Amino acid sequence: MHVKTGRTWLVYTLIRLGIFAVVLAALLLTQMTPFIAAAVAAVISLCASYIFLRKPREQLAEGLYEARHGEAKQAKRLPEKAGSDEENEDTVVDASDLDAPQK
Repeated sequence: MHVKTGRTWLVYTLIRLGIFAVVLAALLLTQMTPFIAAAVAAVISLCASYIFLRKPREQLAEGLYEARHGEAKQAKRLPEKAGSDEENEDTVVDASDLDAPQK
């Protein structure tokens, strides 16, 4: 999985840099100040990659999660048991009622 994550990271980075370069070149051709053009190109490329590169970004995030947690392949994390939060709250409230002085 490490090789696939590395390849995904490389492809994702190259596409983002390509988007940035194209937008920057277009902005510089319009005689925009280079510093402002670079900032605008960075924002536009960030937005474009967020919108259009969802699949590679999710693959990269999944690979990083697996590498961080040392798991070979995790399909999905199991959700918490339904109502567990409410049950915990009820337990705490019941315990505090037992500690309260009786009238």
